[in-house]
Amino acid sequence: MGVRILFLGPLSDLAGGSEREVAAPLDWAGLLDHVGPDIAEQLGEARVNVACGGKVLADKTALHAQDGDEVALLPPVSGG
Repeated sequence: MGVRILFLGPLSDLAGGSEREVAAPLDWAGLLDHVGPDIAEQLGEARVNVACGGKVLADKTALHAQDGDEVALLPPVSGG
């Protein structure tokens, strides 16, 4: 099954798609390896959040996704 990474908003353009399936388990270093340098740079910014299993992580570097988990990369929201 693995871990499903969801790229939301403009991150999906950078990723070339809205989702990607990767092998489990997945930690922060593994996530950065799988998303590539452009998205890894974005993830380094405090304004970009990471959710795992439907919960936004207070410390995204503590990511520990297991088989069947969904990891969402959440860029800042704008609009009116």
